[in-house]
Amino acid sequence: MTIPREQTAPPAGRSRREDFGGAAGSAWDLERKSSAVTLSDMEVFVFPELMYSLVLANIMSPRIWEWRSDPWFSGMESMTPYRRITRLKQYIMDHYAFNLDLETWGLTTKEREMARFREYVSPEALAQSNALFGYQGDKYYFDIDIRTHFGLDKYEGDVIPYWKTETVEAMDAFRHKPTYATGAGECVSLAALYAAALFIVAHVPLSDIYLMATPLHSQNFIDVGTGVLTNNRRIVTKNMWFNGTALSAQARRALENERVTVVAHESGYIHILFPKATIDPLVYKNFTGKLRRFLQTPLSPEILGNFLRQNSELQKCFQVRWRNFGVDHYISLEKLLTYEYASPFRFNDDTRERLMMEVAGEDFESRPLPGRIIFDDLEQLVRQRRVDIRTSEGFDLLVEQVGASCPKAQDAIEQLRRFCFTEPRLPDPDTKTFERDRSPLGLVPGMERADVIARLESLRDGNETAALAFYAYRDLNRAEPQPFLKAALERSPVSIAACAALSDEAVAKAVRNLAGESIYDEAGRLAQPDEVWNYGRGDGVEKALLLANVLRARHPEAPPAIDVRPDSATLRPGHEGRAAHRFPSSKQLRPQTWDCTT
Repeated sequence: MTIPREQTAPPAGRSRREDFGGAAGSAWDLERKSSAVTLSDMEVFVFPELMYSLVLANIMSPRIWEWRSDPWFSGMESMTPYRRITRLKQYIMDHYAFNLDLETWGLTTKEREMARFREYVSPEALAQSNALFGYQGDKYYFDIDIRTHFGLDKYEGDVIPYWKTETVEAMDAFRHKPTYATGAGECVSLAALYAAALFIVAHVPLSDIYLMATPLHSQNFIDVGTGVLTNNRRIVTKNMWFNGTALSAQARRALENERVTVVAHESGYIHILFPKATIDPLVYKNFTGKLRRFLQTPLSPEILGNFLRQNSELQKCFQVRWRNFGVDHYISLEKLLTYEYASPFRFNDDTRERLMMEVAGEDFESRPLPGRIIFDDLEQLVRQRRVDIRTSEGFDLLVEQVGASCPKAQDAIEQLRRFCFTEPRLPDPDTKTFERDRSPLGLVPGMERADVIARLESLRDGNETAALAFYAYRDLNRAEPQPFLKAALERSPVSIAACAALSDEAVAKAVRNLAGESIYDEAGRLAQPDEVWNYGRGDGVEKALLLANVLRARHPEAPPAIDVRPDSATLRPGHEGRAAHRFPSSKQLRPQTWDCTT
């Protein structure tokens, strides 16, 4: 079977449905389906429907369904939705690490990726919205130098990493790598894992789960109570969002400093760049309202203290008063916070007295510290006047109170306003044309796995997200092989680089000596060549494709072919006279021949 060469893109101005959902077998259709297999950062950005296709692939996987048998999840039915979510969070914390090793999936170049996607999105748009193509974001990202922050500065020229999203099986397989004790995944992988597990294990309806991607991060908003955000492995409630801790400050970065490029939901997606959206517009309106309410809170004494806890520069402008035995004592806020870090008590709630009792006497001053605002007085003002910091009157009142002791009073109060009222920069629905899929997913909590798969199978002609899920699922008994082969032979640089110093015969021996088990438990489902190499294991079909990937890169003039049978895979080198390599297989694939030509 030959992988077709690239074809000319359709004329500009056509709809995304025409462009990307054309006739089966077209170059456009093949590109999108193959992207569903590899799910790189660029591919998910260009084809936003793929984000939810990965969620559905994880929902079809037996792995997460097996979690329900773990004693950790016993009694879930009697728990509140929030308790079920926190129980799931702890399981994910215990079993998965956050991974952003730039070289896990190899390297590519900006030039190569832009050539591949030039008909889909312009370089200028990418530079505004994608971390690998010049994105700087808000001032925060200019200050930290985004390439240095992600370690990209070690690469010369236009070299960039493949940031690929992992299925749950590929996440689990990280434990086979020498430096990993558990599974692992990057932020999109963890977001997709959370969404699937929330549905399967925590019984949260898919209608209540929204996936959000910014240029540098992915997270989920769960419509439970006042809302819950997933943030890599952790979760963030509304109270946590405003508690001023270092973890919360880290969780706030993306929504405070970046645009949301795509929102994905069971009803569809909306993308900041593309004119077509498939999400239900009423669902999107409901989501934007609830997310804004989650990100906003009125100013209160407790919120004021939380803000100062997070802002180390402004702490130098404040002191706290403590009356003991009828005498006022004073302590700098930053010194008081050193006690708070090691204590369950807080300086800005009803546990302040117990915190103060832990402070050593010599750390108090008998007179007010010069040039510092007494926190207690500002706290009292906020409480009594019910200051609305969003209004010019409330804003000016606080600037006046802080200004005498803080040279940057105006900037400080502006930061406080942003702390209380984050406005998410979401895709604008007024600029979109909404074209919903003909068939809704119709997946509800309580369905069994077989019912879910049967339902998605029935939707493949009427729901593009469901159709693409089977390519992300990697089942070659349910999908044609061309997209999988295209992805394998064009986007597996790790195995090629790792074998560069080996002869052809030595490569074949090394591949044969890998453990003979696939990271995918089921028949029909296959790992990509770099997954086989990275995790040191594979079924015979996977090993044959890994060897073919290396040989094709070395000998493009004589590409190999693979004869696939239910119980074996035989690689036939393109050069005459060279021995074939036969590998046993348990994948039960239909008989077919893969011509590894590009």
